[in-house]
Amino acid sequence: MIEGNGQRVLVSGSAGFIGGYVVEELLRRGYDVVGIDNYSKYGKVVKSYDDDPRYHFTEGDARDVDLMSELLADCDHFIAGAALIGGISYFHAYAYDLLATNERIMASQCDAAIAAARRGRLQKVTYLSSSMVFESTESWPSVEGDERKVPPPLSSYGFQKLAVEYFAKAAWDQYQLPYTVVRPFNCVGVGEGRALGDVEIDSGNVKLAMSHVVPDLVQKIVKGQDPLHILGEGNQIRHYTYGGDLARGIVECMSQENARNDDFNISTPHGHTVRELAQVIWTKIKGDGVPLTIVTDPAYEYDVQRRVPSVEKARRVLGVECTTSLEDMLDEVIPWVTAAVADGRL
Repeated sequence: MIEGNGQRVLVSGSAGFIGGYVVEELLRRGYDVVGIDNYSKYGKVVKSYDDDPRYHFTEGDARDVDLMSELLADCDHFIAGAALIGGISYFHAYAYDLLATNERIMASQCDAAIAAARRGRLQKVTYLSSSMVFESTESWPSVEGDERKVPPPLSSYGFQKLAVEYFAKAAWDQYQLPYTVVRPFNCVGVGEGRALGDVEIDSGNVKLAMSHVVPDLVQKIVKGQDPLHILGEGNQIRHYTYGGDLARGIVECMSQENARNDDFNISTPHGHTVRELAQVIWTKIKGDGVPLTIVTDPAYEYDVQRRVPSVEKARRVLGVECTTSLEDMLDEVIPWVTAAVADGRL
């Protein structure tokens, strides 16, 4: 039996990085998908599924409550992924805009979803939060529930993502709008281009718009940087998780009754330091015989040193596991970034 079974899902931020993987996964499982995006991150992009007859795209702003209400009128599920989002330089350059715009987006999405649920068809909202809600923790791994026990995030982006989770719970408490909160950890994959608003900075002898650490390191190595510049000492620990694995986890969170009114970390269980990541990428591009030399540049203020999740709950309750190895991810990402550099897209 096809899992979608005639169900329709609205995905906001459908042209984004994670959104693209989610749409692909939904279509693969047989859902009808409605996408909305205003192309504010990358500009107009072409997706492999644009011509799929089960994909219906609207170019528009998720802050438009009337438009969101119209799109949700015949949807069974809503994956609320629209947001201003970027890499660490983006957090600093747009500290206020991230907070103010994303709160407006979230309030509009909730207003529309509350109205749609009252009309009877919308079953649940699946909210995309972030590992940054654990930004201020001093104990690891971060377990679901810790986000309400540890000090609040220091960055406006982390604070806003924590607010997403409060929106979800408040809409349930007052309006009985069912929810699931999903916290992706450090998505890695293809399709992440140069964001329109990214701030171009000098990194050694390379100018680049800092997005996320994996494509940035690949860019620098492909462009010939040697020694390789990294932010901070390189001891920051991240759990680099493949976009396809995250998408499968997000769709499981959406579709499983066990996920109703609950929250889940979705991540690989394996962590790597930035130095370890740099060495793997360097060796894949340069070969085993070329030694890597690293230069450390000053770190950003909100460069969290450890983001380490507990993934036991997602495995136990939903059967969700992110199994793609870092090496396999990079075998997909490095050729994509290399081609994008050659084409002038990065």
